[in-house]
Amino acid sequence: MSDRSQSDASRYLQTLAVQPELDIAPGFDSFSTPTYRGSTVVFRNLDELRAYGDPTKTYWRYGLHATPTSEALCQQLAQIEGGRHTLLLPSGMGAISLVYFAFLKSGDDVLVPDNVYGPNRDHGEWLAREFGVSVRYYHPMAGASIASMIRPNTKLIWLEAPGSVTMEVPDTEAIVAAAKARGVLTAIDNTWSAGVYFQPFAKGIDISVQALTKYQSGGSDVLMGAVITADESLHNRLKRTRMVMGWGVSADDCFLVLRGMASMPVRLAAHDRSAREIAEWLTKRPEVTRVLHPALPDCPGHAEWRRDFTGASGLFSIILHSRFGREQVDAFVEALKLYAIGWSWGGAHSLAVPYHVDTMRPAGTWPPAGWENAGELVRLYIGLEDSRDLIADLKQAMEQHLR
Repeated sequence: MSDRSQSDASRYLQTLAVQPELDIAPGFDSFSTPTYRGSTVVFRNLDELRAYGDPTKTYWRYGLHATPTSEALCQQLAQIEGGRHTLLLPSGMGAISLVYFAFLKSGDDVLVPDNVYGPNRDHGEWLAREFGVSVRYYHPMAGASIASMIRPNTKLIWLEAPGSVTMEVPDTEAIVAAAKARGVLTAIDNTWSAGVYFQPFAKGIDISVQALTKYQSGGSDVLMGAVITADESLHNRLKRTRMVMGWGVSADDCFLVLRGMASMPVRLAAHDRSAREIAEWLTKRPEVTRVLHPALPDCPGHAEWRRDFTGASGLFSIILHSRFGREQVDAFVEALKLYAIGWSWGGAHSLAVPYHVDTMRPAGTWPPAGWENAGELVRLYIGLEDSRDLIADLKQAMEQHLR
């Protein structure tokens, strides 16, 4: 019996299993970006294969570096944030790491705000221990005075607006001016605003880093980061570093983030409304001595937020009265029914996490001078639940454990 297929096909069965002869009608279109999965990129000829790196020739080289799916996400992210180029990484921390490895070497110096995202601090200290990079911390409200800290070997200044736990909003204009005067690169963690409420390149910042894990995804189910630039030479250096490090993202994850992008502005506005309502309610609670929300006048950097931002995020913190011990604060958080305990905010579900800030700020004092009766800090993320239910949940947990 012949091993050819029963059909009229001209090829043997095993070949048809690998390379079927398809005749699919053209013209199908939808709102969804196609998901191009592939490591191998097929070239039409050897000239295309050998032309990689020539901007006038074919773009595609290898699935690790880019696919039409990832490129669609890259372009959309850059357009929203006012940049020109985007590189995708497996996580927000991966994006931070790319900046460090692209621009620092042994003997270089980097300045980091004292309220920086914890893993960023850990990464810098690891570079200091293992690679001989000098890492120094500055007060997040240093502003123009940061100029006095810049050394001849300072290559990078990190910013975070606002700080991810204590929520100070820095004077980015003053810091960037000081950095540019000395030829120092600036990079910002712009995750809080999702690139929507703060435009870093309009402020002269060189590099923006975001965790797409947060608002861009919106589903609490994707890990991804982005490094966005407006300058092509910086982009090329970052791109080369990413390539030699072998970092890439999956097309399926890109599809999930792309799917969330269309609703992101609407979701952000809803998070903003609810968070401000709840923050205002918390200012009237006797258990709370301070609400650290950039849109409130008492938050450090509120004036800078008003100048630089067009909206607010769903993430903020509260300072509870010093009469409540850590065990009481933990019991309060665990008594919340609608706020889950967990990291990685930005999704639909509200979160609450207590922090021991006095152990996180070795370069400064906590609490700041003049903050009377300042006790433990709890960071709240306001999701898409009804704000009335979220307020009622906070109220019952406070009345139960903060007495």
